[in-house]
Amino acid sequence: MTVRTTIRRASQADAATLCAAEKATALTAGLLVSQPHELQVEAFEQKIALLEQDGLYLVAEHEGTPIGHAFLEPMTLIALSHVFSLTIVVHPGHLARGVGTVLMTELMAWAESHPRIEKVELRVRATNSRAIALYKRFGFVEEGRFEKRIRLPDGSYIADLSMARFVCQSGS
Repeated sequence: MTVRTTIRRASQADAATLCAAEKATALTAGLLVSQPHELQVEAFEQKIALLEQDGLYLVAEHEGTPIGHAFLEPMTLIALSHVFSLTIVVHPGHLARGVGTVLMTELMAWAESHPRIEKVELRVRATNSRAIALYKRFGFVEEGRFEKRIRLPDGSYIADLSMARFVCQSGS
């Protein structure tokens, strides 16, 4: 079931809501790397402020309620300045409703309109088949696999995949 979703840029006022959503998401082992207690509102405030200047931080809403968020963040080193890192979180209770697709559509359109961006990278848990399928639909390919990279609370491990998409710029 697809829900009507609007997309807007994140603001400082979103920090607490987005942090709470990630804490709730982190309760499901294997979705996020962070544990709930490791997520702090201040870090969300800082990331939103940083990406207002040099990147993109989006919030997906349904009837005024945030149901997902995502961002593209530039690498800081000059040799990597053409690469942006992608993070996307569909909030609990809103999976399989098209939220990730809407966010990815906006992120990739923005990336394609910025000549600096040549490559978008992400990491995803090897067990997150829904997210992997989404990324593949948007042209991402697996570039590497990090075995036993994520240790779950029960002591078991899962692999992380490195995926990337080369962004085609007009005229290049």
